[in-house]
Amino acid sequence: MTNSASAARPGTWRIWASASRPRTLPAAVAPVLVGSALAGHDHRFNAPAAALCLVFALLVQIGTNFANDYYDFIHGADTAARVGPRRAVAAGLVSPGVMRWATFAVFAAAFVIGLGLIHWGGPWMLAVGVASILCGVAYTGGPWPLGYHGLGDLFVFIFFGLVAVTTTYFVQAGRVPGYAFLAAVPIGLLASNILLVNNYRDAETDAAANKRTLVVRFGRRYARAQFAVCLCGAFAIPLVLRAAGYGWGILLPLLAAPLAWSHARRLTSSGSPRDLVALLGDSGKLLAVYAALLAAGLLI
Repeated sequence: MTNSASAARPGTWRIWASASRPRTLPAAVAPVLVGSALAGHDHRFNAPAAALCLVFALLVQIGTNFANDYYDFIHGADTAARVGPRRAVAAGLVSPGVMRWATFAVFAAAFVIGLGLIHWGGPWMLAVGVASILCGVAYTGGPWPLGYHGLGDLFVFIFFGLVAVTTTYFVQAGRVPGYAFLAAVPIGLLASNILLVNNYRDAETDAAANKRTLVVRFGRRYARAQFAVCLCGAFAIPLVLRAAGYGWGILLPLLAAPLAWSHARRLTSSGSPRDLVALLGDSGKLLAVYAALLAAGLLI
């Protein structure tokens, strides 16, 4: 019995790689890619600053995922009844104490990396970095967890959309024009859809743990509408940018519209947790594809 259980236990590297939730990492890479492409379009691209932004964003995303793993277990949201990929603490693969220290270590590393951005962005970068880290913890932790009060979607839209894209642009160009915010909108919308699919899958166990996500508050019909509105908003932005004077290349993201349409249909017709797990990963891929096409359009 002991040998078979030991054989079934994944290796340490695999445990921590899974806990970092690779399906969500496009939400960290996409805004840095778009912000850097926008800086390149304006002949302001700065490779060292862009690289630091990327490392900082990835560390904040992973730290947030570790914190979520820990706090969802503490709050009872991750139980044996939950469907989808297993969580490290809930599955007994990592102790709560170790996950708590891992969360602290990753966020500390993000803070140190973020200090390097002060060279380009000034003291404002300290405020942005601290706010990003605190909100990463407050998403599921603290006295008033954002994710437990239906604010997770807004958190993702702001920090993995507006803040991440405009900060990446700012540290390279030294300013934040209106069109940088406009280019950030679709990234935030598609990133929030990743969270929405996750919450759609976990609606029953979240409700049992009093985790009042928007899906729990308003139901799956509302969630499907929100998902579709986010997709429509994301694919409308290239048309707005084209009307604002950008070249035809800015319309490249529209090539991914059929994929987005298929995602909306899959969410409507999804009948099993396995379907939603697949859609979660594909939503991350859609964000990556969209960001790559938008970046290419900006550079063209």
